[in-house]
Amino acid sequence: MKFIKNLSILCGGVILLAACSSTPVAPEPSAPPIVQAPMVQPSPVRPAPTAESKVQSVVIPPYLDSKNPLSTNRSVYFDYDVFAIKTEFNPMLELHGRYLSANPKLSIRVEGNADERGSAEYNLALGQKRAESVVRALKLYGVKDSQMEAVSWGKEKPKAMGHDEAAWAQNRRVDLGYPSK
Repeated sequence: MKFIKNLSILCGGVILLAACSSTPVAPEPSAPPIVQAPMVQPSPVRPAPTAESKVQSVVIPPYLDSKNPLSTNRSVYFDYDVFAIKTEFNPMLELHGRYLSANPKLSIRVEGNADERGSAEYNLALGQKRAESVVRALKLYGVKDSQMEAVSWGKEKPKAMGHDEAAWAQNRRVDLGYPSK
C-alpha cells in the first residue's frame, strides 16, 4: 500500500509538472533600429521690422522726482515766535522761485505752521505771517501771485508729535505744497 501511495504522489507530481510547462514564447519582434536624422541647424531668427513704438515716454516733473531737490527740500524752518526767514533757506527758496517762474502754469500752496505753544488764534496768525513771508521771498524770483496761495494751519498739522524743543523746532515751518500730479 505504501507503494501505491508513493506511486500516486509521483504520478500527481508528473501531471502537475506537465500542466505547468509552457509553450515556448516567440521572442518579441525587435524594434526597428533607431536611425538618427542628421542635425539641422535652426535658421537664424530675423528681427521683425522695426515699427515706431506707440508707448509714450513718461516725463516726471522735477517736483515729483524723489531725487530732485525740488521734491526733497520744501520746508522753511523758523525760530520761536518769529516769521522772518533765516538766510540758510535763501538758496532753497531761490531754486523753487526760479522753477515756478519758469513754469507759470504751475501753482503751489504755501502752508504756514506753528508749534503747540500759544492759543489757536495766535498760532493761526503766526502761521499766516510765516506763509506770507515765504510768498514775498518767492516773488523776488518772479513767481506770480496767481501761482501761490498762502494758508495757515496753525498748530493743527505738526510734523513732530513731541512736547520738547526738538519737536517744536520741526513744527515751526512753512511747507511748499506742489500738486500731486
